[in-house]
Amino acid sequence: MKGKMAIIGDGDGVLVFKSVGMDAYCAEDPESAKHLLRGIAKEYQIIFITDVLAKQMEQTISEYAAMPYPILVSVPSMSGGNGYGYEVLRRESERALGINILYDEEKGNERK
Repeated sequence: MKGKMAIIGDGDGVLVFKSVGMDAYCAEDPESAKHLLRGIAKEYQIIFITDVLAKQMEQTISEYAAMPYPILVSVPSMSGGNGYGYEVLRRESERALGINILYDEEKGNERK
């Protein structure tokens, strides 16, 4: 499993990740993405999931949080993001560190 990475995404946009050596899996809906994730979880160290799907399968993703692998990372899709990945990063870093490290000093608030 050393260094294997994959992406699960909505649409053919994930196929571009093959050019950097990642395995790409297309899932048109959250149910097929959940099925894919459960099927490939033991094969990969890092699995990226487009944030539109990730938000819709948050419960399934949380089941993997206590496990060392795979590491699940939410990323924007080719059609853009919905901010879910940013929100997870903010929430988890604040939980781990006790502060919001994604603070925008110029605006005096969180970056969005």
